[in-house]
Amino acid sequence: MNVLEFQKMKDERRKISMVTCYDYSSARAVAESSVDCILVGDSLAMTMHGFPNTLSATTSMMALHTAAVARGASSKFIVADMPFLSYRKGLREAMDSVHELMSAGAHAVKLEGVNGHAEIVRHIVDSGVPVMGHLGLTPQSVHALGGMKVQARTDAAFKILASEARELERAGCFALVLECVPTEAAREVTKLLKIPTIGIGAGPGVSGQVLVYQDLIGLNPGFKPKFLRTYANSFEIIRTALNDYNHDVKAGLFPSENESYFESRSVEQSVAKESPNGGNAPVVEGSPASRVTVASEMNQ
Repeated sequence: MNVLEFQKMKDERRKISMVTCYDYSSARAVAESSVDCILVGDSLAMTMHGFPNTLSATTSMMALHTAAVARGASSKFIVADMPFLSYRKGLREAMDSVHELMSAGAHAVKLEGVNGHAEIVRHIVDSGVPVMGHLGLTPQSVHALGGMKVQARTDAAFKILASEARELERAGCFALVLECVPTEAAREVTKLLKIPTIGIGAGPGVSGQVLVYQDLIGLNPGFKPKFLRTYANSFEIIRTALNDYNHDVKAGLFPSENESYFESRSVEQSVAKESPNGGNAPVVEGSPASRVTVASEMNQ
């Protein structure tokens, strides 16, 4: 998928599927799926680092995770979030952040809101970088919004939402995330715009949907917003696996003979054969096959 496909999919009334992903291992799973594209969201501050909101995400943190996702899912279109205040400190600082994220492997950047930085959006787009907008519930403004609440519930609030959406489209955004807004409001904004809309908690009348990888596979059992559908109970599967492992270790059942090595040559000879530089070179993770290769060498 490339940036032009987003508009084509809306024009052809084909839904866009997007998943928020933060790490190499998860990205490998997404890469093998039929999901269209990936968002490396600043929600990684919460999901991966345990912060209470997204405000602790930094450009360097976003770039680190973007690079990991890009290595794991090089065939997917990747959008990286610009973190809190990174595009509110002036043009130079904003472009430095864009440069870092794009150099890390992103194909586009996403930023929240429009008031006060529409010209920066235009400059980023004019610089050859695709920009995705984000309206409705904008988590970087959590304190100004009084919490993580559904937005655009009144006629006046909807008019503001529609006006800001049009401004982002005029500024050159190729798509727009609508988060936690009423179904009808999201549907009307989608009709109003030429560019596609990606919803999260915005009902079915948008051009596509985005969910967080950990949420949709059931890794956060305590997180149950109305908009979330979980497609697996991964938390329980992992907990059961860990408990089974613990049991087998303590009962002396792991490892078995089939999972153990037996000496058929000297240790020095084994190490020298398995390492391309006589046992001194570390294995470099550079492709999805790297650990498969390591495992194959270990089984010789």
